Amino acid sequence: MRHPDWLAPEWPLPAVGAVMTTRHGGVSAGPFESLNLRDAIGDDAQAVARNRDLLAQSIGATPVWLNQVHGRRVVRLTTADLRPDAPVHEADASVTSDPGIACAAQVADCLPVLFAAPAGRAVGAAHAGWRGLANGVLEATLRAVCETAGCEPQEVRAWLGACIGPTAFEVGPDVLAAFGAGPDAPRFRPRSSGKWLADLPGLADDRLRAAGVTELSGGGWCTVGNPSRFFSYRRDRVTGRMAALVWIERGRFG
Repeated sequence: MRHPDWLAPEWPLPAVGAVMTTRHGGVSAGPFESLNLRDAIGDDAQAVARNRDLLAQSIGATPVWLNQVHGRRVVRLTTADLRPDAPVHEADASVTSDPGIACAAQVADCLPVLFAAPAGRAVGAAHAGWRGLANGVLEATLRAVCETAGCEPQEVRAWLGACIGPTAFEVGPDVLAAFGAGPDAPRFRPRSSGKWLADLPGLADDRLRAAGVTELSGGGWCTVGNPSRFFSYRRDRVTGRMAALVWIERGRFG
């Protein structure tokens, strides 16, 4: 059973499952309490493995984890990626048209975005920090979903998960430059310190709509400002990772 604290898009797509975890529902302790889903960051390896098992049992699909590098590469997942000896892809987004495979984006302030094509013909998940967002990871994921499903961008539903909010994301001029934005750009609010507060979900919204997405929902949850609910790297440094996942339900096709 899914934890009642988790987030989920309200999509009218019975063939598609989607969820974003919070920090609740697992077995990890200390700063990783309780549902940390990432290994090799200081948490007990057995606890992470147990958390991942609990997640898979809860959603009835098998997550495929990526080695995220803040880029724009998208991989297409198949049943071959479920083998125990399957290599870990170095990428920041994934798509699939195979039921039972959960595309997953791990986050602790970066923005996860989930995609679903009509009738669940394809789904995708993207990890969008500011670097990946500026480099086009969302557009690349949308394109991959459309190519896989044989549909147009305006037919795809997208959902923005929890991330660092616009009152907490302080950035420097390098971030403005990455987006080609001036000091008075609408998604950047200047501060007296020579920094800006950036609206990460707003920037993602702008780019997705410019790419043709019209069915867009989610957003509005700030990871930094909700320590009891969300992991946040910027707030805590030593912390766990959540995940946003989307999958095609088993038994729907084929």
